[in-house]
Amino acid sequence: MNSSLFKKSQLKKLCAIVGCKPYEIEYITDHIDEYYAEWFEKKTNKLTGELKRYKDGTIKERAIRPSLKQLKVIQSAIKNKILAPIPLPHNIHGGVKGRNNITNAKPHQGNKYQFTTDLQDFYPSISSTHVYTTFLLLGFSDHFSHWLTKLTTWKYELPQGTPTSTHIANLVFLETDKKLITLCELHKLTYTRYVDDLTFSSPQDFRPFLNDILSIINDGGFNISYRKTKYKGNQSVTGIEIFNNFIDAPNKIKVKAAVEHLLNDKVKPYSSYLERIRKTNKNVKK
Repeated sequence: MNSSLFKKSQLKKLCAIVGCKPYEIEYITDHIDEYYAEWFEKKTNKLTGELKRYKDGTIKERAIRPSLKQLKVIQSAIKNKILAPIPLPHNIHGGVKGRNNITNAKPHQGNKYQFTTDLQDFYPSISSTHVYTTFLLLGFSDHFSHWLTKLTTWKYELPQGTPTSTHIANLVFLETDKKLITLCELHKLTYTRYVDDLTFSSPQDFRPFLNDILSIINDGGFNISYRKTKYKGNQSVTGIEIFNNFIDAPNKIKVKAAVEHLLNDKVKPYSSYLERIRKTNKNVKK
């Protein structure tokens, strides 16, 4: 089979999986700008509520780029039928069915020393070339990888706000994850990742290994946010308070849950969330 015929066969294969026609994908990829919205959100400090700024005073912004119309439908099919079935290590919790910020925090319970950090501009730092290369490494053909990349990236990067982006980000970061897991197993550290939030912990002081952790992340082509990098005990991990014998919600969630009960609200999202967290504890702490 020559290259042209193979390319067409790979497109047909993709269409059979996601449930569309080749001409639909060709039209969408040729008119890709019509299938995305775009707006910018100002970044705020979660602790102070103040706007984040660069050194020159410019306000930091985050580009939100959700997919639209038929492209969003196709991306959902790609996520469910192609990406989600790819197994990921148990250390990865964001964007994985049955895992969440609570399951991400729970493994660190009881560990005195905790190191948390955040990947800087995680989605926009992942280029379309990164995505294409990742698909090739996963065993997809060059043409199949080409169509997948065209359908899941925009403006030469991974857009934030689409059905496929978190799954793809997990796959792109997978090689770095594996190196971090190997290092942590060697030194008996606990490691979890929730999208761009990385947490490491241990009963013993592991400060001497922090440079090794950071080197692995940097060698993978990623940068960390030093403002969000902390090494201490009993800190918040993906919005969950970690203690020796239990985990709990932060005070602001507890207050909102209490208000729901006082007002006798029919829908109690904060109370439900608090209950989910506390159900993980053998001895519930009030």
